[in-house]
Formats: sequence, C-alpha cells, structure tokens
Amino acid sequence: MMTVLIRAGLVALLPAAAMGDEVTDAIDAARKAYDAGDAGAAMDELTYAMGLLQAMRADGLAAFLPPAPEGWTRETSTEMAGAMAMMGGGTGVEATYASPGATFSISVMADSPMLMAMSPMLANPMMLSSSGGKLHRLGDIKAVEMDGSLMALVANRFLVQAEGAPVETMLPLFGQVDFAGIEGYMP
Repeated sequence: MMTVLIRAGLVALLPAAAMGDEVTDAIDAARKAYDAGDAGAAMDELTYAMGLLQAMRADGLAAFLPPAPEGWTRETSTEMAGAMAMMGGGTGVEATYASPGATFSISVMADSPMLMAMSPMLANPMMLSSSGGKLHRLGDIKAVEMDGSLMALVANRFLVQAEGAPVETMLPLFGQVDFAGIEGYMP
C-alpha cells in the first residue's frame, strides 16, 4: 500500500517538475542551441538566464531593507543592472523613501568588482576618518558618514548606502536595515 501511495505522489509531481521554470527553460534552450552548433543563440539564452537569476538575487536583497515608517512611502527598484554593469557587474537593489519633507534612497550592492576594490578602504576606520568620514555604530555594524551619505560594508561583499537627505533624517531608517540578514545572504 505504501509503495502505491509513493508512486501516486511521484506521478502527481511529474507535471510540475516537467514544466520547470524560466531559468531552467532558458538553460535547457541554451544547451539545445549549443548542441545544434548555434553558439549565438546559446549565449543569448544563457544571458537571459543570468538576468533572471540576477533579478531573483535583487528581490532577495530587497527583503533586508526596512519598510516605510509611518507617513512615508517606499518604492523598491531592482533595476540597477545597468549601473552595476558599468561598475563591472554584481547585483543591486534600491528603495526610495519619501515623506512630505524628505526623499532619500537606501541601496544594497552585492558582489561588484568595484566594491571589492573599495572594501579595504571601507573596512578601515582610520583611513575613513582621516579622509573626513565620521563613524556611526549601528549594533555590530560601523556605518561611515561621508559627503552627506551613509555607507556600511557588510561581510566584504555588500555595500549598503543611503543618500539624498540630511544624515539625521536617514540614520534612524538606515539603522533598521537587516544587516545580519544581509551578511548571511547566500542566494
């Protein structure tokens, strides 16, 4: 009887597994194009799959940004791919917070080669303070205030940044970013 139930369950799952998703469909199409000798189509399909995966990663990062406070709105954009491409790649998400008196954004950039080049400077409080930066402790995270923006390096892979309003306005919401969640994020 148990064998019959297991087989019935597996048969019920087959249509869902056979349908796949957009990422696996694109990868499968790339493989078919490659096997047919069409390298251009294979590259197009792989590029499409990579774009879908980048969007999934960006959506995951958006979950770590705080909701809008009372009286504010929050608009989230995962369309940072163009800007990230100019910086050598990576993933990014940005939330714009607006109230009648102020508007600013908090962004998270992940795995950017440019970020990797900047991380020794961002990780060194002495270097930042000698460059005019001011440190703010937010739990286990040290945020740097520089030129009217806030920046925090998380796990040497993620740059969280707030800009667009006075630091006093941005700092309370910046402190609500789920830095621990970002640190452990492995999409």
